[in-house]
Formats: sequence, structure tokens, C-alpha cells
Amino acid sequence: MDRILANSGCGTRTEVKKWIRSGFVSVGGQIITDPSAEIPESNLNDVSVSGQKVRCSHFLYLCLNKPDRCLTALEDTRLRTVREFIPVHLLGKGIAPVGRLDYHTTGVLLFTNDGELNHRLSSPKHHIPKSYTVRFSGPPIDPETVSLIASGMVLRDRPGKKEILSPATIGSDGPSGCQITIYEGKTHQVKRMLAATGRSVISLHRHDFAGIRLTSDQKFGQIRDLTEEEIDALKNACGFNDRSEKLI
Repeated sequence: MDRILANSGCGTRTEVKKWIRSGFVSVGGQIITDPSAEIPESNLNDVSVSGQKVRCSHFLYLCLNKPDRCLTALEDTRLRTVREFIPVHLLGKGIAPVGRLDYHTTGVLLFTNDGELNHRLSSPKHHIPKSYTVRFSGPPIDPETVSLIASGMVLRDRPGKKEILSPATIGSDGPSGCQITIYEGKTHQVKRMLAATGRSVISLHRHDFAGIRLTSDQKFGQIRDLTEEEIDALKNACGFNDRSEKLI
């Protein structure tokens, strides 16, 4: 019960637990006092807080440590997909990846069945930060490259097409590595940016998406629920935390 209310934007997990224990929450007219009570999908339209009906849904928010050689898709006839890392009991819940990572790119990949939040997080207009650890061949990152990327590059690597990129940040991470943060998600963007500076990406790992990181013990292929704080941070990142009013 507490997770449903918190994920629906009614309040924080701590707040809704207090409401439930205090007898403010009812389902179908019956008072619920156990925050961990399981609520069937069919009863979600009958939830009230302090006598006021609330719109609830079983929103899910997950973080996968995506491994190499894995397609960001839920089905494909030829290639291995991220579907194999999603628990079977969640596959019918309508979850989808937030954006995508290339076949060989590893790291943070979020999933949710909250369609509006997914759309906002994926939209370039919200300038969601995405940070990568890169290994490359070519010259070390120099001040000229830092300045070029910070000012907003212009890509001309596709016939008859010019793409103006938003400013990004880059910092050296050894002679053959760098950390880079972008605020949009064009196709193969990091690889194309570095290629335009005379460098070729060898490996690409996303270590941060809008402040969401892997836990220290989260191995490749492991998926976990986001914490209450992480969900709140995601909503704040795209101005999405005002869709429900506080009820208590």
C-alpha cells in the first residue's frame, strides 16, 4: 500500500506509512493500517486518503546494470535483449526502457511503466544529464577538446546533414580515457563527438542518469528497484513532482 501511494505521487514513502498507520487510508471503505498490505489491481480505483479519493497505479521504477552485447529492446528475433534481466512477474506490467543504450554500451539503464515520466526523461527539452566513462584510442583529452565540447559541437558526419549539439562537459581520465556528460541523446552521440575530435571509442559505460547510479554491489545483469529518494530525484529532474497534491 505504501509503495503504491508513494509511487503515485501522494507523498513520500515515510509520509504515507504514517498516514496508513494512523488510519487515514481506506480501500473500498475498509481502513488499511498495514503499510505493507497488498492491494489488488482491481481495487486501485477505490483508494481514499482522509476520505478523498486518490488516483493510484502500480508504477514501477527499476535500474539495470546493462551488460555488453545486449540490445535495449524487449524482443528481437536475432539478438540478446534486456528482457532476460527483467523478473518474469514484472513482464506483464507494461514496463519499458527509459531511452536506450547501444548494443555494446554498459551501465545504468532505467525502466518504468510510468509513461509520462518516461517521456519526460527521454525528451531532449528537459536536458537530463547522462554521464559516461569512456576508453578511447587517440590523443589524450586536451584543453582545446574541453572547450570545443563545452561550447556545443557541430557534427557534419552525415551526408547533407549538420547537427548542432547542446553544450556538454568532458574531463580527462588518464591518457586514454575521459568522463563526459551530455544533456541530450542523439544516436551514437558520444562516439560521434569523440570521432569528430580524432578519437575512436573503445568502450562506453554510463555511470549516471539524472543522478541515478549503480549500487556498489550491483553486477552486470542485475536489476533493482529505485529507492524513494531516487524516484523523487527523477521526478524533480524533469519538473514532474507537482502532478499530485499533498493530501494530508
